[in-house]
Amino acid sequence: MKKVVSLEEALDNIRDGMTVMIGGFLAVGSPLKIIDGLIEKGVKDLTVIANDTAFPDRGIGKLIVNKQIKKAIVSHIGTNPETGRQMNEGETEVELVPQGTLAEQIRAAGAGLGGILTPTGLGTIVEQGKQKIKIDDKEFLLELPLKADIALIKAKKADKKGNLVYNKSARNFNPLMATAADLVIAEVEELVEVGEIDPDEVMTPGIFVDMIVKGGE
Repeated sequence: MKKVVSLEEALDNIRDGMTVMIGGFLAVGSPLKIIDGLIEKGVKDLTVIANDTAFPDRGIGKLIVNKQIKKAIVSHIGTNPETGRQMNEGETEVELVPQGTLAEQIRAAGAGLGGILTPTGLGTIVEQGKQKIKIDDKEFLLELPLKADIALIKAKKADKKGNLVYNKSARNFNPLMATAADLVIAEVEELVEVGEIDPDEVMTPGIFVDMIVKGGE
């Protein structure tokens, strides 16, 4: 199966109302070319799972400003005032999740687990509506897995089989998200032939990646 596709072919898979994971940390390690393509296409009512909503003029923040996101499941929104405004005005639903919990919920989905147990959030609004489990007289919250229809991730380098290498901390949530979606689209800066990446350097094996889009740096 040919994995290297055009931006247009990749975008054909993303439709209104889908749940989409988007890699990145303040837009570092985010698939900016694909995000711009989503804006041009006008896909709407998305549920986005991400670490944050970046900035109003960059990355996921541009989707917020364009009101294409119906719900954001993120660890913080402090760098994007527009997200806070939309949340307070009831225009966009925002679910704030502790960062470590968010990462583990995604990891749980990728590993096929039924959830994770964590003490984070006990005694706060985070625990509202969630099941508590006691182990050895200690309470934990049961946090359920987070899975998506599509994961949009960013890598520094890929071969044509989809084996990925990330650029230092720009890997952030990308490897986790690659395991937790029905369809994974990777935007890459450099595309090489199979065999040109040392197996020891591979951070996401190609078996997780369905499509590759050549993007910019």
